[in-house]
Amino acid sequence: MKDGNGLLTGLRMREEGRSVKKMILIASPPACGKTRLSKRLASALDHVVYLDKDTLIPLSKQIFAAAGEPFDRSSDFFEEHVRNYEYEVILNLAFDALRYADTVLVNAPFSREIRDPEYIASLRKKLEEYGAKLCAVWIVTDVEVCKARMMKRKSERDTWKMEHWDEYVKRIDFSVPEALYQEGQADSLLLYYNSNDDLADASFARILPILNA
Repeated sequence: MKDGNGLLTGLRMREEGRSVKKMILIASPPACGKTRLSKRLASALDHVVYLDKDTLIPLSKQIFAAAGEPFDRSSDFFEEHVRNYEYEVILNLAFDALRYADTVLVNAPFSREIRDPEYIASLRKKLEEYGAKLCAVWIVTDVEVCKARMMKRKSERDTWKMEHWDEYVKRIDFSVPEALYQEGQADSLLLYYNSNDDLADASFARILPILNA
């Protein structure tokens, strides 16, 4: 049974050792396969709310337009006026969903946040208010595979990246954010290998039961 705001029930569940609520972050550099994995997991998991940060792009475009700036998600303008607010909004939506649902899956790169110990500690503390825990899935993909997929999808959000690939790729950290792992919690950091379909299928078969537990 859920209370009016969902928080009291979450706290009771945690006190009783039934921390079944979870926020699943699907994270990786761009073009590693987040959306494909996120949708596949959302279809297979029980009672999940699926949130994709890219859903906010139409609103972000309006910020560029209102400011008279060209739409460029690699620009200084994006960094100062858009990027962090997209993350704030998508997480606020996730927190609201946790009032009523047991599992929320968020599809977003979290490229910096996922490597910031203070940010992650704060997020975990916030999730405790909902009787929830953080589960991270990091997608491991070869850099050249990412480049090929980016070329294939031909998205306007990748224009600068493709035109300045060498400069762009130097900014991106493809390494596993191992600091996320918590001893004794298998779902604190799950690795999904996605450089080819065989690796992806094997990874999916391994992580699904863990996330559904």
